[in-house]
Amino acid sequence: MEIQQMVGFLVGSEEYCVDILKVQEIIRMMEITRIPNAPDYAEGVINLRGKVIPVINFRKRFCLGESILENTQTQRIVVVDMAGSTIGIIVDQVSQVTKLAPDQVSPTPDTVRTSGGDCFSGIGRIGNKLIILLDVEKMFGQGELEWTMAAA
Repeated sequence: MEIQQMVGFLVGSEEYCVDILKVQEIIRMMEITRIPNAPDYAEGVINLRGKVIPVINFRKRFCLGESILENTQTQRIVVVDMAGSTIGIIVDQVSQVTKLAPDQVSPTPDTVRTSGGDCFSGIGRIGNKLIILLDVEKMFGQGELEWTMAAA
């Protein structure tokens, strides 16, 4: 395993990161058009330079409760490539680009993996701080993104 470059973002007080190669861009919040009968974590779609992009709410997807942010100016949409599809993920704040060496990454504990944490590819350590590594390809199960096909 080689050094990984990751894009970090905050949801509440927790920091998560995804492989920088999966991130197409990071944009400010914009108007989101709701899609009828979509799952609760689906915020809707945005028009990004003429392309319709489905947007999900990271907090709702992982049952992290409502945001207590009083200032939504820091919220961003992280546009990622997920198994050939482009999708936006709403996060509270983008933190930094981080490089992680193999000795800074621990496997995801079995208790986390068995409780639906298949999409967590490991735990990164930077000093005393722990960062949850996400595998965006595994964020959704079979059929969970079918609503995006109707939206696009």
